[in-house]
This record gives sequence, C-alpha cells and structure tokens, in this order.
Amino acid sequence: MRKITLIAALLTSVLITAQTTNNNQKTVDSTFAKNSAQRILAGNINNGVTVGGYGEITYNQPEGKNGEMDVQRLVLLFGYKFNDKVQFITEVEFEHVKEVYVEQAFLQYSLNDNLNVRGGLMLVPMGSINEYHEPTTFNGVERPSIAKSIVPTTWREIGAGIAGRANDISLRYQAYIFNGFNSVNGDKYLGGSNGLRNGRQKGAESNFNTPNLSAKVDYYGIQGLRLGLAGYFGRTQPLEEDEDLAGADVGVSMFGLDAKYKLGRFGARGEVIHTTINDSEDYNSLYGSDLGKTMYGWNVEASYNLLPLIKKQELIAFARYDSYDTNATVEDNITRNLSYDRSEWTVGLSYLVARGAVVKADYQFKENAVENGEVANQFNMGIGVTF
Repeated sequence: MRKITLIAALLTSVLITAQTTNNNQKTVDSTFAKNSAQRILAGNINNGVTVGGYGEITYNQPEGKNGEMDVQRLVLLFGYKFNDKVQFITEVEFEHVKEVYVEQAFLQYSLNDNLNVRGGLMLVPMGSINEYHEPTTFNGVERPSIAKSIVPTTWREIGAGIAGRANDISLRYQAYIFNGFNSVNGDKYLGGSNGLRNGRQKGAESNFNTPNLSAKVDYYGIQGLRLGLAGYFGRTQPLEEDEDLAGADVGVSMFGLDAKYKLGRFGARGEVIHTTINDSEDYNSLYGSDLGKTMYGWNVEASYNLLPLIKKQELIAFARYDSYDTNATVEDNITRNLSYDRSEWTVGLSYLVARGAVVKADYQFKENAVENGEVANQFNMGIGVTF
C-alpha cells in the first residue's frame, strides 16, 4: 500500500507541475503520438483502403546466458472507409516469424464527430501501454514489465461499445462489453508469474459465459499532459464441463491510473495498476494453481531529449523504475511466492532517426523479494518502425 501511495503522489505531482502550462486546450493534444488504429481512423480522408503497420527486431542478452535475436513482431494494419460514417480496422500480427494472430478487427460507425459505436476484436483500454504498444510510443526495447504480467499486453477481446470525446471538458472516453479471460486455456492456468496472461482468448474461438465491462476516460485539457483512469470488471469464462464447480471461474476487478507529460525536451510518465481476484481460493483448490488474491504494479519514468528541439531527430535518454507483484496477497490455501514480487531499473537511449523509426538500447537491473535470490540483469538492443 505504501508503494501505491508513493506512485499516486508522483502522478499527482506531474499533474500539479503541468498546471503551470495550462492554455485551456480543448482539442486532443498533438504532443503525443496516436496508436496505429487512431492514425488510420483519422487519416482515412477518402473512401477506400489505407495501409499501415509496425515492427520490432530485438536482441536480448541476459548476464551469464546466451543472447536471443528475434524478429519479435511484424504487424500489418489495414483500414477501409466505406463512407463518412463507417470504417473497418484490422491488424494482422506475425510474432517470432512463425506465429500469426489477428490483433484487432473492428467496425466503427460514427454517430457524430464525438461519438462512435464499435464492435469486433478490440484492445482493452487499460494502462499506458496496451493501446499504445507500437515501438515508437514508449522508451525501452521491451515493453514495461507490468504491461506483461499485470496488464497482459497485448490484451484484446471481442465485444462492442462506444468511443469518443467531449472537447468541452477535454475528455476522451471508451466503454465496452467484452468476453472475459478463460479460466483455463488448454493446459495453462491463471496465476504464477504471469497473473492473468494465460487467460487471454485473443478472439480465437472464444469461450463465452459472462460479459465483462471495460471503461476508460482520458483527460487532455492541460498542455502536454495526458491523464487516464480505467476500470475492468467481470468474471472469467469457465470450462463448460466445470461451470457448476466451486472455483471454475473467478471475479476480476482491475483499476488503472496512468499519466504522461511532455514539456519541451523533458518527458515523464507513470502508472498504477491494481487487480483484485475473487474466489481465488476455490480456483486454486480446483486446478492446483497459485493465483493471487491481489496483484499490483507501478512504474515511473523520466526522459530527456539530448538534441535541440530544432532538430527533426530525437536522442532520448531515459530511466524507468518498475515494481510489480502477482502474489501481493494470497488466500490461506497457498503460500505467497516472493519471487513474484519483482522490481527493475531500466536505463537507456531511444534514437528517433526519423518520424516512425527508432533505434534503442538499454540495460535492466532486476531483482525480486527472495532473500539472496538471483535474477539476471539484461542488456537489450532493438530497432522499431511504425508507418
């Protein structure tokens, strides 16, 4: 709780600092990059097809182990504008050269300039990375660790809802009904170091039993600042043969607060994610897992562009601290695993050689709460593109 209080205080300080540059802005701040879908939706001026994409090639070198070089992902994005009101967006992702996924596939109908109805496979709006995971939108070769273990990026499910903005009060809003996590995915269970990650259904013959609610609002009324508040509530989807058993599904309540701030050459960002799991004791008894009762994560980052603002390129030095725990509290039938209580410092450089192209390098200092526990530090390099 003290850690969560600290990060909340830091995010609040960013907001207070940003107030000094308030210019009563009433439109979405162009300081921050749009994600791929937003660029396609905003850029489809004429009817027809629009093409985009992004990709990452990475090199990871843990201390004392062999390194890994990987075409981590290549995503091709297509948009089609049927008319002024109807658009379709889809992303097809190739991971590690050998795996193919559909990352998004949704139809949008615009009721007016500020209200859209959406349906299909969509990203769940939670945290700072899940919707903005293109390599040019964040520092560091790898996505922040809480965006893997607490918010299981890239987290997408099938659903429907509304998205839009209210410029008079400087808010962007989203609200959806989704299908939820699977309680069991083949031989994979919820819990362990990855939390809810094994439950992602990704729109692939998704099991559906109970609808889940997801909502987020983003405030952009202060120049250089984005502040987001998100919630996700529902239950996991049980196996049909187990649905009458105690522990076949669990309740999930997730809250997120994230902030981004940019002033001149200085940037800062941070987030807090807290998840409560109901009925984890019965779930662990039924499936022999180690799902925690609560999970949380937070991070803070500061960055500085080493090149003058008149340059088209940017050389960004940054430092980020992450803390996350998938066994923050547990029920009586399992023992809290201290190796799931992790933290890391990431320091490095992001060289934006052109708009949409970045070369990155960083070093990560990792540790966990196990006494004398050893976690290998890691050096990372990579290139990323978004177009």
